[in-house]
Amino acid sequence: MSRVVSVELVVGMEVHVELATRTKMFSRAGNPAHVQSQDAEPNTLIDPVVLALPGALPVLNREAIEMAMRVGVALGCSVAERTKWDRKSYMYADLPKGYQISQYDLPLCYDGLVEVRGENERGVVDAHTPPRKVRIERAHLEEDAGKLLHEAPGGGRIDFSIVDLNRAGTPLLEIVTHPDFRSADEAVGFARRLRQTCRYLGVSACVMQRGQIRFEPNINTVLTLDDGRKVRTPIVEVKNLNSFRAVRGAIEHEMAEQPRRWERDGREQGPGTKSTRGWDDARGLTVPQREKEDAHDYRYFPDPDLTPVLVSRTWRDEVARSIDLLPGPLFERLVSEHGLDAAAAGQIVEERPLAEFYLDAERACERAGVAPARAARGVANALLQSGLRLSNERGVGIEELGIEAEQVGALVTLREEGSLGSSALDGLFARLCDAAMRGQEVRALAEREGLLTVRDAGQLAAWVEQVLAGNPAIVEQIRGGKQQAIGRLIGETMKLSGGAADAAEVRRLILEKIGT
Repeated sequence: MSRVVSVELVVGMEVHVELATRTKMFSRAGNPAHVQSQDAEPNTLIDPVVLALPGALPVLNREAIEMAMRVGVALGCSVAERTKWDRKSYMYADLPKGYQISQYDLPLCYDGLVEVRGENERGVVDAHTPPRKVRIERAHLEEDAGKLLHEAPGGGRIDFSIVDLNRAGTPLLEIVTHPDFRSADEAVGFARRLRQTCRYLGVSACVMQRGQIRFEPNINTVLTLDDGRKVRTPIVEVKNLNSFRAVRGAIEHEMAEQPRRWERDGREQGPGTKSTRGWDDARGLTVPQREKEDAHDYRYFPDPDLTPVLVSRTWRDEVARSIDLLPGPLFERLVSEHGLDAAAAGQIVEERPLAEFYLDAERACERAGVAPARAARGVANALLQSGLRLSNERGVGIEELGIEAEQVGALVTLREEGSLGSSALDGLFARLCDAAMRGQEVRALAEREGLLTVRDAGQLAAWVEQVLAGNPAIVEQIRGGKQQAIGRLIGETMKLSGGAADAAEVRRLILEKIGT
């Protein structure tokens, strides 16, 4: 039998995003993806349309259509001038009608293109490797199904399944890519960036624990055999993943397992060979679910109760103009123009409120005369060091601490001009988070607190002389070549000065007076 000598991974992604409209896709029942209804009791977000009662007719939700268009435009898609609705027939206990209203041959958005950067297991984006171009096949609207529960409310054991129809009819945007990913890093990078994009656009909170965004990678491999032949393994669709860790784990497991499956059964990609699997997070492997239907199995046909949607050029242009800030382009700008490293840029773009706060503070710095690159790095350092520490302690976002963006810009300006030490900046940052400090002028506060860096050469020399005289053993260690011991002397001098000395100048003076 031929032997596998190399394995190439091929991955496409299907992503389902629940849109946060107030009501459902085709009815006026509340939408559990909206904050007003997210904690509703089971089977309370229902009406005759959701329950498919005789005579109940669907009515389109215009807001859902517009939200879907915004995502499509952000993904570089064309928006259809005419799109229609189709019935996708299958029988599940959580699908009251026995069919799902979806879009088949005329999706709302199609033919998009995005550039994707991979990210490692720590979530840091690879900013050094050229991004991969990933084609978006379609982004179409449909309605979500309900949810089957296999435990009683509260977690009690039952010998049957129960159904909660609150989710049935929720507006669902399905984004389908071409199989352009070649690594788990790229697929996870796309998944995270798509989630960020939907949150920036305000179309969904994308809370993964609530199933508001669900990832379904379609995975297969191209095997090169020792006789030169190439074999494609059958596609496996891993269903309903709700974490980046699960996306990575499922892809890496399938990449390792599919060549072994082919060696056991010899099955190759072809009609009727696609299957679906679930992800067992505890065991770190995929498990069989069912053979995957092909399109003809769903018996698509146009929905007779819904008229096509006609999208005018004016409407498309209005949607495009509403998109003002996106995480992908912002990340590229922070790295290439602002000079931030990938880890810092990734933290800043993760949430839109923090990104906007950063940009406001950075502009305040530049208005004060700080060079753009230094302003960018200074603000990022202040937010991701002083701000992040306080954010973690208080359990709120950095932008919610109470300090104003203008004040952060002023702090960094003082630091860049050499008037404020790093420890003084950290202390002032915390003080300015108090409600009473709102609107406080930063330089004046630093002067009142005695935190501005002392530049008096005589005073600095006096502090250094006092510290050297009190620590002769450390002085001798430094003279003996133990340079790291100087940190103790710098610290003592800064303490003596109340944080007002310039640490760099203190270091220079110590070395000068010791004679090293």
